[in-house]
Amino acid sequence: MTTTYKMVRTSILAAPLALAAGMASAGGLSEPVETVAPTPVPVAAPVMTGSDWTGFYAGGQLGYGQLDSDDLTEDPDGLTYGAHAGYLYDMGSWVLGAELDIDGTEIEDETADVAVDAITRAKLRVGYDAGNWLPYVTAGVAQARVSGSLDADDTGGFAGLGAEYRVSDSIRVGAEVLQHQFEDFDGSGVDIDATTAAARVSFQF
Repeated sequence: MTTTYKMVRTSILAAPLALAAGMASAGGLSEPVETVAPTPVPVAAPVMTGSDWTGFYAGGQLGYGQLDSDDLTEDPDGLTYGAHAGYLYDMGSWVLGAELDIDGTEIEDETADVAVDAITRAKLRVGYDAGNWLPYVTAGVAQARVSGSLDADDTGGFAGLGAEYRVSDSIRVGAEVLQHQFEDFDGSGVDIDATTAAARVSFQF
């Protein structure tokens, strides 16, 4: 009886010790199991880019023009109206383009009997891509057709500033101011300067 009792008591005492040893070796309370924090995934910051202005376009313009010449009795002014067509190439920050336009006018000096019938222009344009805005400078060659006491046409130069705003992918609105110079118009000895300002609507396709 004594031997059996000792064996039972030894087994009862040994069981908790064995359990504690097993918990320690498995990372129990005395040695907590380490957890690895998830590695953060880098997220690229959004990059702001401008609109793509590349493509052919055409449209119309409506504006105002005024002549300035020492050889005219007054500085006649009047309505201008016309059409334009061109192509732009977006290089990223800068936009290059070429355009042809023609304006009919209601500009007339009744006293001198001189009327400007039409102005045709061949333009080069350099603009800055500011998203939906495109401010630009332009310059080129202009041909003016006049009638009345001076019935002729002549070629001069012009330069100016403009800006366009993209309303949608296919519609743009803008404004443009141009300064023209025609020296010794068709050999008449008359120098003519002309300033035009116009609102424009263009359709890109």
